[in-house]
Amino acid sequence: MNSLDTEVLQDALEWLREGHSVHLATVVQTWGSAPRQAGAMLAVRKDGRVVGSVSGGCIEDDLIARAQGGQLPSKPEWARYGVSQEEAARFGLPCGGTLRLVIEPLKLGDWIDRVVEVTQAQQLVGRWLDLATGVSTLTDARPGQLTEVKEEGCHFVYGPHWRLLIIGANQTAQALAKIATMLEFQVIVCDPREEFTADWDMPGVSLQPGMPDDAVLEIQTDARTAIVAITHDPKLDDMALLEALKSKAFYVGALGSSRNQTKRRQRLLDFDLTEDDIARLHGPVGLQIGSRTPAEIAVAVGAQLVQVRRRLEDERVAGLSHPPKQPG
Repeated sequence: MNSLDTEVLQDALEWLREGHSVHLATVVQTWGSAPRQAGAMLAVRKDGRVVGSVSGGCIEDDLIARAQGGQLPSKPEWARYGVSQEEAARFGLPCGGTLRLVIEPLKLGDWIDRVVEVTQAQQLVGRWLDLATGVSTLTDARPGQLTEVKEEGCHFVYGPHWRLLIIGANQTAQALAKIATMLEFQVIVCDPREEFTADWDMPGVSLQPGMPDDAVLEIQTDARTAIVAITHDPKLDDMALLEALKSKAFYVGALGSSRNQTKRRQRLLDFDLTEDDIARLHGPVGLQIGSRTPAEIAVAVGAQLVQVRRRLEDERVAGLSHPPKQPG
């Protein structure tokens, strides 16, 4: 299971291997209430078949028509949709939104082969696209790095920007790992119980050996890491929480009823955790949607991860837009 945008590149590569002519359209800038953010991708074949999206549908229709008519470019070029109110209405962009895209032809043996290989391994990779020459150069990338646009080209980042450490290798972990991967998390699972990990087989999801508290330290938990404890074994879950709540993790959650969470918080106070540390715990974990089955619990947790992550991203963007005043 991969993120939806990563699957766009994988499908495009498969089409190229089948001999199809394929173009890639990538959102690089947005203004107003654009339906997709920078980095969103759509691949379109000459026969009009598509994967991915860059808008609510009308821009896709235009790209399909251009592909079928042989009107897509032979080298990378800019495209802008929704410059005027009339054009925004025509392409279904809400509130006068505007999208700027890069449209480029794809070919085998180019950058896409390597990018697909790296992202399938749940790693990050960057790409600089020179608009003048059409040449792509792969680069290092760091979590949180955004699409960068210059007149001479663009820098794209592919792969997961966030990490999720799941404590427990049970059915809920399997469902959550699938959802989190689609949400562009690199997923790591830790469970010291061999009877639970012996048959664990999820491509793209790493197994972290050892005890849960050691795992929190060994993965070098940072501000882009979420930790969710779901073993149903207080000893294992609490071990992870003792380190997780002191870490920089942006999200820490634990499975269990409200009654059990109250007891857990009292237990944690007996260790070297402050009340502020314990207040960071999301427990019961996930949005309260009445979930009961492993899949429903995974949906609730995934939704809360998105909620917290999106708030942090919005705060970051607001901070960049309104930098603090310099003294003097």
